[in-house]
Amino acid sequence: MLKPIAFVLVAGLSVALPVAEARQPQPAPASQPAGKIPVRSAADLPTHTYTIEGKASEFVQSDAPFKAFIQQVRTNLEGDLAKYDIQDKATLQQYYSQLMAVALLQGRDAEIPAMIEKIREVEGKESKKLMTGQTMMSYLAARKAGGDDAARLATFKKELMQRVAPLPIDKVREELASARGRAQMMSRDLILGQVKSGLDPVVEQSKGVLTGDLAGGLVSLRLALDHMLQLQPGIVEVYGAILDANKVERKDLWSPMQVTLTEAAAPVVVAIWDSGVDTAIFSDRLFTNTKETLNGKDDDGNGFVDDVHGIAFDLWNNPTPELLHPVTDLKNDRALVESYTKGLMDLQANVDSQDSQKLRQYLSGLKAEQVGDFLEDLGLYGNVMHGTHVAGITAAGNPFVRLLPVRVTFDYKQIPQITPSVEEAKKMARTYEQTVAYMKQHGVRVVNMSWGGGLKDVESSLEMKGVGSTPEERAKLAREIFDIGKNALRDAMASAPDILFVAAAGNSDNDNTFADLIPSGLVLPNMITIGAVDSALKPTGFTTFGKNVKLYANGFEVDSDIPGGRRMKASGTSMAAPQVANLAAKVLAKNPKLTTAQVIELITKNASPMPGYEGRYVVNPKKTLDATPKP
Repeated sequence: MLKPIAFVLVAGLSVALPVAEARQPQPAPASQPAGKIPVRSAADLPTHTYTIEGKASEFVQSDAPFKAFIQQVRTNLEGDLAKYDIQDKATLQQYYSQLMAVALLQGRDAEIPAMIEKIREVEGKESKKLMTGQTMMSYLAARKAGGDDAARLATFKKELMQRVAPLPIDKVREELASARGRAQMMSRDLILGQVKSGLDPVVEQSKGVLTGDLAGGLVSLRLALDHMLQLQPGIVEVYGAILDANKVERKDLWSPMQVTLTEAAAPVVVAIWDSGVDTAIFSDRLFTNTKETLNGKDDDGNGFVDDVHGIAFDLWNNPTPELLHPVTDLKNDRALVESYTKGLMDLQANVDSQDSQKLRQYLSGLKAEQVGDFLEDLGLYGNVMHGTHVAGITAAGNPFVRLLPVRVTFDYKQIPQITPSVEEAKKMARTYEQTVAYMKQHGVRVVNMSWGGGLKDVESSLEMKGVGSTPEERAKLAREIFDIGKNALRDAMASAPDILFVAAAGNSDNDNTFADLIPSGLVLPNMITIGAVDSALKPTGFTTFGKNVKLYANGFEVDSDIPGGRRMKASGTSMAAPQVANLAAKVLAKNPKLTTAQVIELITKNASPMPGYEGRYVVNPKKTLDATPKP
């Protein structure tokens, strides 16, 4: 349920089944459409269920059964829009996008332009507003022109070039690169493999009943199989040509703001609450518990064996002495998985590297039955490397930092290994309490938290494990489970006012105002939530935003350590948050007498406004440290 908020480009491959986020209550709109029911949270919307025949991987390729299914989806979507006043733009986008997919699958091409305009109306990001509908409108033109497959592809490429080439490249470059990367990876086997590994077991467990979220995923996958695969070569060619014709050196405005501490300063204990750290890399900058010895015993009697440099918990929230996530069941060679991980991120960032070339070659021969293992390998390796990468960013340029790893184990399986329950939630709550108590005991001043989870994640896991006879029953249980952990985490963090908690906002590319997430959705005086910009200080295409995401830092292609002493560039708000944790640690090294509130004020006051984005600020390490008063 919890997962690292990083490697967004890697994770994006496995997220073929879009899941709507839970929403928090919002103020009623000034004017309510007559007769419509106001929607202030996801709970206000009905949960629809669908019964499918046989395996999901077979059903998604069927004719008459799938035809009846998408008509039911259409009826429910249109019914909800007619009945409910939905204010959340992300939810509206999801509704209109699914309706557009259904319309194309049903051959109702004439209705699609109006749907595209509706999606544009609720799209807040200019880059996405500009790109919304360009591929679809070009495809509709090709369908209308007719001819054989080659003729339609030629028309599509011509139309797409005419539509996209005139757009301002500085605004759409990242969108083009991401779309090109996804197209380069797409294949029929990859799509079907995701259904086989991720949905077939769910359908078997639920006896053919799926909720609306997973049903929407099936619609998207059928759209890809029937239509998008045909466009793959055209998208790669057209977007590649535009990108190649408009190559620019990305202006690095971030690096000049960085500061390396050289003058004598006070040691600062910083906790890396993450997936584990390769402590050998940071041997000169580690926290040391002087009451403990590496001897296989709990010398200080605190419940943790060999906690000389930090503590760790396994997937079941049991203490373990392993501060680095163990590599136990990779299906492929570790070096290959590392290369595929890097190649996937390079593809999405429009970096033509040996790793991206190797990945394309691998994916071209990947069979559907191999996809599940491939995705789980990426997930496992992400766990292995994530915490170390975050730690490297946090410690950069600061010889006075003392890193204290707190390893939490994230589930990387397509079908969760643990069935969510009240009992498991209470164990997680206890882990939160123990962790923060340990931090307080050992003088931690800053904590980086580049991970997260939400209510809907719990609900989805319950469905995957076959718990709950109805969606309503699952929703009620999910709320109880989630709130146990959420409340425990909030209370634990609130009990440590002298510790600054830095959280990654998330990589959902949406407004998190409604999102019921931890930890980024928490609002505490000793916590800040960080979004991501690139090195040119422009918001990344993936960053989550919202009222509580006021501060941003570089989270694009950030170079840092990975286990074994190697380095890798990675993207995500996971990479942005430790930039701010790094800054906070340097501020406290210069002046350890500052309170948490004073550190937050220093960082906030010296951040630079983000042009075109009111209320958003990019942190400025140099300016902040120059403004830090002497003790």
